[in-house]
Amino acid sequence: MMTAGEYVAKFLEAQGVEVVFGLCGHTNLAVLDGLADTKIRYVGVRHEQVASHAADAYFRVTHKPGVVLLHVGPGMTNAVTGVATAALDSSAMVVIAGDIPSYMFGKDPHQEIKLHADGSQWEIYRPFVKKAWRVHDPTMLPDILSRAFSLAVTGRPGPVFVDVPMDLLSRPVDLPIPDATARRPAGRILGDPAEVERALDLLLAAERPVIYVGGGVILGDAHRHLRQFVEATGIPLATTIMGKGAVPEDHPLCFGITGLFGSPVANRLTRDADVLLAVGTRFSEMDSSSWIPGQTFNIPPTKLIHVDIDPQEIGKIYPVAVGIQGDAGAVLQQFLEALAGRRRSPRSGPADQAARVRDLRRAYQDWFDGEVGRHQQSSARPIRPERILWELRRALPRDGIILTDTGWNKNGVAQQFPIYEPRTQLPPGGFATMGFGPAAAIGAKVGAPSKAVVALVGDGAFGSMSPAVATAVEYGLGVIWLVMNNFSFGVIYGMQQKHFGRSLGTEFVREGTREIYNPDFAKIGEAYGAHGRRIEDPEELG
Repeated sequence: MMTAGEYVAKFLEAQGVEVVFGLCGHTNLAVLDGLADTKIRYVGVRHEQVASHAADAYFRVTHKPGVVLLHVGPGMTNAVTGVATAALDSSAMVVIAGDIPSYMFGKDPHQEIKLHADGSQWEIYRPFVKKAWRVHDPTMLPDILSRAFSLAVTGRPGPVFVDVPMDLLSRPVDLPIPDATARRPAGRILGDPAEVERALDLLLAAERPVIYVGGGVILGDAHRHLRQFVEATGIPLATTIMGKGAVPEDHPLCFGITGLFGSPVANRLTRDADVLLAVGTRFSEMDSSSWIPGQTFNIPPTKLIHVDIDPQEIGKIYPVAVGIQGDAGAVLQQFLEALAGRRRSPRSGPADQAARVRDLRRAYQDWFDGEVGRHQQSSARPIRPERILWELRRALPRDGIILTDTGWNKNGVAQQFPIYEPRTQLPPGGFATMGFGPAAAIGAKVGAPSKAVVALVGDGAFGSMSPAVATAVEYGLGVIWLVMNNFSFGVIYGMQQKHFGRSLGTEFVREGTREIYNPDFAKIGEAYGAHGRRIEDPEELG
C-alpha cells in the first residue's frame, strides 16, 4: 500500500521519466515525498515560469516529455506563460498540479479561485493544452496519467495538464502501474501513396522547385531523410526559424530562413518558386512576412505541396495543389522510395538546376559578406551585435546549443548565425516569450549535459528570469548566459522611435534624470554563486 502521491512518483519512474522540474507548495508535498524514493532527479526552481520553460527545452533537446510539478493558485498561474509557449512550439509536456482539498471546494480555502465555478483555477490551462484533467478519485490516476503521456507525444506534440486535489494525493491506494507503452501507437503516420506520387510528379516537372521546411521536420526527427531527398534531387532549401538546423546551414543547397528577418536570397527563392514542397510548417506570420503577397510567397501562382501531421494546418494559410497528412519523416521516406522507383533521371534539367543553385549561392554569399560581414569584425564600442554573433559562432562547438529570447538576439541568430545540427537552436517561436531563453537553458543543459549550452539573451529577458542562475548553481549546471545589454527593450524601442518619435516605457532610465540604468548583471551572477564578467571591449569577447 502507498499514498496516491507515492503512486504518481512510481508511475513517472515506470514511464522512464528521468527529471521533474517544479516548485514546492503544500498541495504537492505528497508527490515530492514520493519522488524522494525514486531515481528521478527533481530540479527545484525559484519561479514556476522557469520550471515550465526548462521542461519545454528539455523536450526539445531529448524528445522526451518534460514533466512539471506545480502548486495550486499562483503556482499554476506563474507557470502559464511557459506552458503556453510550449503549446505554440509543439513541445510535449506533462504538467501535474496539486490542488486545494476536494472537500473544501467553494468554501474559500487558502488559494482557491472560484469566481465562476468552485475550485476552477485548473481551467485556465484549457485554451492551450491538448487536454486538461481534474482527478476526482485516486483510482482514476492510472488511466488519466497513461492518457496524458500518450496524448502529449502523439500527433502534433504539446502540453497536457493533470490537476489532483491534495487530499486525494494523501489517500492510501493499491493500484497497478500500467506498461509505459500500453496506450502509445506504434509506427508513424504515412501519407497517401497516390498523393506522394502526384506531388513528386509536380516537383520533378518544375523549373524552379524549392523545398521549405519548418520545426515539424526537427520534431519528427526527419532531418536525415530530408537531407537525402535534397541531395538526391538537387532542389534548393529554405527554412523557418524553427526549422533551422534541419539541414546544416553550410550545406550548398541551404539558403537560410525566410520572412521578416530572413535573408533576401531565401525570400527570393520561395517567392519565385513555381512549385514549393513545404514540410512541417504552419506558415507563421514572421516566417511569411505577414502573408503579404510578393514578399516571401506568391501562392498562387506557386503550386504548393503541403505536408503536415496536423490536417488542420493544410490549406489553412495558402491553397494547396497537393495536401498530404503524415509524419514528416515517414512522408519524406515515401518520397525517397518513390524517387528511387523511377527509371528516369530525378531532375529533368540537372545542368540548369546546378547553374541556378550556383547563382543563388553567389548571391547569398555576397549578401552575407556585404550586409552582415562588414560588422562582424567591427571594433566599435558599444559592441555591435553582429560582432557578438560572430565571436559566439567561432567559440561554440558545432553541436553546441544556443537558446535565444525575443528581440534582436532571436532575430539576429535566425538570420545571421548558422546552425549545423537539429535540436541545437532553441528560440521561443509562436509565443515569442520574453524570459524563455534564460530559463529554458536550465532544461537544455539537464537534457544534454555533455553539450555546451549558451543562452544569448537581452537585458530585459535576463532581468525577468535571473533566478534561473540560482537553479544552475544549485544543481551544478554549466550554463553560459550571454546578456546583450542595451538598456532597453531594444526592438520595441526602435519601433516606438520610428512610428511615434519618442519613448516611454521602452528604455531603462532613471525617472527625472533620463540617465540610463541597469543593474550590473555580472555582479548579479556572482551574487548567485556563478562566475560573472562584464565585457565592453569587443577584443575580449572571444
